[in-house]
Amino acid sequence: MGTCWGDISENVRVEVPNTDCSLPTKVFWIAGIIKLAGYNALLRYEGFENDSGLDFWCNICGSDIHPVGWCAASGKPLVPPRTIQHKYTNWKAFLVKRLTGAKTLPPDFSQKVSESMQYPFKPCMRVEVVDKRHLCRTRVAVVESVIGGRLRLVYEDSEDRTDDFWCHMHSPLIHHIGWSRSIGHRFKRSDITKKQDGHFDTPPHLFAKVKEVDQSGEWFKEGMKLEAIDPLNLSTICVATIRKVLADGFLMIGIDGSEAADGSDWFCYHATSPSIFPVGFCEINMIELTPPRGYTKLPFKWFDYLRETGSIAAPVKLFNKDVPNHGFRVGMKLEAVDLMEPRLICVATVTRIIHRLLRIHFDGWEEEYDQWVDCESPDLYPVGWCQLTGYQLQPPASQSSRESQSGSSKQKKKAKSQQYKGHKKKRKMPVGKKPVSLSSLPMSGGVRRSFSGDEELTPPPYRALPAQTALEAFPPPSTSQEFRPSLKTVTTLQLKDELLDGEDYNFLQGASDQESNGSANFYIKQEP
Repeated sequence: MGTCWGDISENVRVEVPNTDCSLPTKVFWIAGIIKLAGYNALLRYEGFENDSGLDFWCNICGSDIHPVGWCAASGKPLVPPRTIQHKYTNWKAFLVKRLTGAKTLPPDFSQKVSESMQYPFKPCMRVEVVDKRHLCRTRVAVVESVIGGRLRLVYEDSEDRTDDFWCHMHSPLIHHIGWSRSIGHRFKRSDITKKQDGHFDTPPHLFAKVKEVDQSGEWFKEGMKLEAIDPLNLSTICVATIRKVLADGFLMIGIDGSEAADGSDWFCYHATSPSIFPVGFCEINMIELTPPRGYTKLPFKWFDYLRETGSIAAPVKLFNKDVPNHGFRVGMKLEAVDLMEPRLICVATVTRIIHRLLRIHFDGWEEEYDQWVDCESPDLYPVGWCQLTGYQLQPPASQSSRESQSGSSKQKKKAKSQQYKGHKKKRKMPVGKKPVSLSSLPMSGGVRRSFSGDEELTPPPYRALPAQTALEAFPPPSTSQEFRPSLKTVTTLQLKDELLDGEDYNFLQGASDQESNGSANFYIKQEP
């Protein structure tokens, strides 16, 4: 809904189920938006004035939220809440007076919501995706399910279809079939000699596009040093080295001091990736730079390290310097993917902003689980996204969860001298339990690192608002609607003040004289 959100704001009126009634049928009443939080809106029924006693939160994109006039068009009764039903003797006159000049949703709002949740990726599509056990290569995987644009990918050669990986359809970790060969990236060939019945290659145009770069002039070279977000410990920005230059602007990056001897944990970043930075980025922006594991000359100084290793820094001009006007602010709440356990989406807070880089903190967890994420990452969602799409949201960790996690971390610290033996299947975590990321496990030089494995996520069904009842109802006015091709996000209501008992009213949609952002305002006017 990002492109359709427009002027949805405070004071916009909507028709919603009336929960303050005792009728056996579902009835509605008009409410105004008091506050917005992501997709969620705090609503107050018309007639309550400054009384917040029955205010309630709901997802503005939910199936029970409608523009003013929907009840009239659908033959649904508008019933004032029982608490205030005796406050006015003429509710029709009250509504006309209150709604004149107010704003509501466009008549096709629910259609726009539905269209925004149609995704081009479908089950049985084949893709190339990073091998979570060997970061340096890709494997063929098949789309098993699509939830809110997030894909559950099952590696094609998985025997029991449990070897899976979660990512968004616009993730830089997935590519079209043949991508690895085209740029010179390592690829694990499948034992499957031909496509299984019903499986088909995903069209290349569906994948996120990367910016074209000119590699003919001065360009990145093997051995150059830079700073990079560690893909297996996203709370850290580390000293890193370009290990291989691929085609189309792609680079293989190794984290100094943590690389496997065979390069199996090199990671592919594009040259324009917001996750790599020039030497000195952390110092300039007062971010703690993680030195190579085992490096003893602290505090770390780039000049000394470059001299000691006989290396040069990658030219600053080659890095992506674009900073969009993203609008994020410190303290904002959101829903964010735990990229160390990418099937989980958790309640999170923005705690720091460096240009386009956001520090994401998972509520209820220690800072060691924080993640540096780009402002345009497809793994960040507004509050209410999980409810809208039917995805399971992990609540903030409880005290017992943190204490259990703390004990687990202490045990791992004691085992620091032990070598990590490779990927282990992790037990499925109950809701609210955030698993330990593999990046927190003890590793030494030459130890293979990998993404975590996850069990299948079964999100709960979307919960609609509860059925409503009412004490008394009056029939809605008859309505006719006229649709125009271009709709502004909100509709302006224009009603006459005069309203006599027993009169019938027809409400028409039409364009107003006012223009906003090049699209027409729509209003509701009373016909004689």
